[in-house]
Parts: sequence; structure tokens; C-alpha cells
Amino acid sequence: MPKAMVVHDVGGPEKLSWEDVPTPNAGPGEACVRQTAIGLNFVDVYNRTGVYKLPLPFVVGQEGAGVVEAVGPGVAEVATGDRVAYASVHGAYADARVAAGDTVLFHAAAGGVGSIACQWARHLGIRVIGTAGGPEKVKLALERGCAHVIDYDACAPAEVVARVKELTEGKGVPVVFDSVGKRTFSTSLDCLAPRGMLVSFGNASGVVPPIDLLALGGARSLYLTRPTLGAYIATRAELADASRALFEVVGGGAVKVDIGRTYALRDAATAHRDLEARRTTGSTVLLP
Repeated sequence: MPKAMVVHDVGGPEKLSWEDVPTPNAGPGEACVRQTAIGLNFVDVYNRTGVYKLPLPFVVGQEGAGVVEAVGPGVAEVATGDRVAYASVHGAYADARVAAGDTVLFHAAAGGVGSIACQWARHLGIRVIGTAGGPEKVKLALERGCAHVIDYDACAPAEVVARVKELTEGKGVPVVFDSVGKRTFSTSLDCLAPRGMLVSFGNASGVVPPIDLLALGGARSLYLTRPTLGAYIATRAELADASRALFEVVGGGAVKVDIGRTYALRDAATAHRDLEARRTTGSTVLLP
């Protein structure tokens, strides 16, 4: 009987239960995939703790790769034996109004999403100012596409803003990508140029408290968005286009995917603790 990491009640990593689960069958429009690798994502922490609520009990995990072992009626996109990768609708990704020559700010630039996004942005001709915590992560972010990196463990929020303004000749940036959340939210707003956009797509440091909409107004007229992956791959055509673009930059060498650490799937609780303690860099993979 196959095993899975199941959550019966939300809470800490100790709530992850390694247990037997029924063997799945491929129903109409479905495929059964034998997992070969599972991605560790902060959204898994949000699900486990109940920040993003799912019906209980549930199996943790939003993305992975493997081999198709069976397909149900009506499936034409994949066949038995195909290698596949997938991501569910609970992740977070964003497309922003930036073009070659623009400068953006990307928090947690040494993380799994950051290291990919910063390389991709550099490939598109976008100048990235990154933030990261500690010298090791700063070095990695510089190697993975950032033109400049600010160590936010060594700076007060006001110093981060001052450095961004210095690097942009006092203008600020048109877009900030922020997956950190509570710790960086106000700093992100202060780094924006007039009519700039804050893309908030994570809560690694905690959920952002309720905000005063007036803080977005005045002379700055700022925009705030909270994107999720599902909204950007809602149709088969959108999913195919997004997947094609991703595999083109990875396959062509413009983006290198760093696997910082791997864990056995049964040790997912340890992986969650390390992720929450900021002991990981790049992408983290769980192996069945």
C-alpha cells in the first residue's frame, strides 16, 4: 500500500503523519503518476498551519514530477510511461508590467522562487535589486541574476528603502515582488515609485495585517495585487503557454534550477522545520 504525508489537524510540523493511503485509480480525465520527486514550497507550510485552509484530512504537497502509470478515459495529453511535472492551483506566481531596462525589487532572492525568477528577469533584460538574509544568501542571489543585493538581516527597514532609492536615482522601483509578508510589507510599499505595484505572493514571515487603503493613495497612487497560480493557468492554453515558456528558459540554460537540499519524503517534518527556520536556499526536493 502506498504511503503519504497526511494532515488530520492543522499545526506545527509534528502534525505531518506518515501513513498508508489507498492506491489511487485513474478516473475520467485523470492520470495516475508515480512520484519521483516532490517540491517543497512555503504554500505547504501555509496549508499545514491553516493559513491557507484545506478540508481535513489532506495530503500535503502542491508540486512534483514523476512517471504516468495509468490514464483514465478521455485523457489525450499524456500516456502511460510519460515523464510529467505538475503544479496545483494553490501556488503563487505573477506576471508584472515590466519591460527590458526596468528595475524591480525582489525579496528573498536566494530562495527557490527568487533564484529562478531573478535569472529569468535578467534573461529578459530586467535589472533586479534583490534582498536576502546573510552573506551566503547574498552571494547566491548575486550569482543567480541580481545586479545588486541588500542584506536585510544587516539593515534596518529604512536603510533598505534608502539603498533602493540610491540605486534608482531617488525614483524607486515600478514593481516589488514580496513573498516574505509581514516583515517586509511596509518596506516594499516605501520602495515603490509613483503608480508602482506591490506583488504580494507569500507570508514567510507571517500574514500581513489589515492595511489602510489610504496608504496606497496620495501622490504615489500605488497598486497592490495578490496573485495565485490558478488564476494564470485557468485554461489549458494558459497552462501550455506557461509551461512552454518555463521549459524554454530552463532547457536553453538561461535559468539554472538550484537544488539546495533533498530529504526523504518520510522526513518532510524536518524539511518543514528547516524551511521555516530559513536554513534552505534554492529549491528543496522530497524524494519518495
